[in-house]
Amino acid sequence: MKLHLPQYSFKLFLLLLIPSLLKAQEVENDFKQVMEKYNAVGAAVAVVKDGKLVYTHAFGLKDLENKVPLNNQDIFRIASISKSFSATAIMQMVEAGKISLDDDFGDLVGFKIRNPKFPDQKITLNMALSHTSSLNDSQGYLNLDVINPDKNPDWAKCYNNYLPGTKFDYCNLNFNLIGTILEKQSGQRFDNYIKKQILKPLGLYAGYCVDSLDSTRFVKLYEYHADTKTYTPSPAAYAPRRTEIANYVMGYSTPVFSPTGGMKISATDLARYMMMHMNYGKENGTRIISKKSAKQMQTALSADEGYGLALRSAENLIPGVKLIGHTGSAYGLYSTMFFYPQQKYGFVIITNGINATYTDGFPDFSRAAINCLYQHFIK
Repeated sequence: MKLHLPQYSFKLFLLLLIPSLLKAQEVENDFKQVMEKYNAVGAAVAVVKDGKLVYTHAFGLKDLENKVPLNNQDIFRIASISKSFSATAIMQMVEAGKISLDDDFGDLVGFKIRNPKFPDQKITLNMALSHTSSLNDSQGYLNLDVINPDKNPDWAKCYNNYLPGTKFDYCNLNFNLIGTILEKQSGQRFDNYIKKQILKPLGLYAGYCVDSLDSTRFVKLYEYHADTKTYTPSPAAYAPRRTEIANYVMGYSTPVFSPTGGMKISATDLARYMMMHMNYGKENGTRIISKKSAKQMQTALSADEGYGLALRSAENLIPGVKLIGHTGSAYGLYSTMFFYPQQKYGFVIITNGINATYTDGFPDFSRAAINCLYQHFIK
């Protein structure tokens, strides 16, 4: 019996392809149900399994008013996941011997940072990275004047009434100050340092400076209004802040780029960044930080919250599984990046607008989305 090889090869190809197409359709159908349940505008996802990127997909809309579909190349402002980029850069400075995690935070920033209720207790860089510094956001965090005794008569309100290092309080101001330290130690503007030392080596298209990126790839973000079940756009998420940048003061104007929440990146590239942390500082042959530094970032300093250095543990996202990562929320966006370093899998989920409800500190949408992807790709 003679086989026509090209025809035989094509049939074999179809036999191999059909199961994967059916699986992809099944995933998409299930994920769309999650989207519908939480009224999601759009969502971009990426799944890593066995240390490899195995699935990326964009659901829904990038632009609600103009019905523009979301695609995998589109980039989001990812909010607080940005903190891990700032912490990664600081660990590079620590490895270079320029600073120590035990250094006085105020000495590094350039003006006094001491809780007035505990003036003899040093606040360390380590405390700031782990949100145990006793600082708070009550005066805001969009500039450093709020905590500078020479600039704000109410600077003392930036401190909580407990001994630094003893309690956890999530504080964005910590990380805008940390960005300032990076500039002082590196001599480079914050956004440029991150691009040169983290993004470019990993081959990622991303950044903190709006004008350094293709604005046509920005995903519109939407705030949901539960009373009217409607969305309104949040254009401030991508404000270029050109005037502030034109008058930039190195080592002080750093919050302009929001080290605490201003990274813009696609879900796919964020997954590649996540893989670097999952592999303890190395991805695709490129080492960004040492294994020791990576493990230090992932080790909880605050037992109740499981928070390390801009990365935290989560034991209640997937039943019986302890994940490491971070979330973000701002302007209607909700971002999720969590991974299991021992088994080399992880998830990135970013939505530009949902009806957000919470359980145990996490958006219900994010929990449902992670479990959907986990059931299909990992379990």
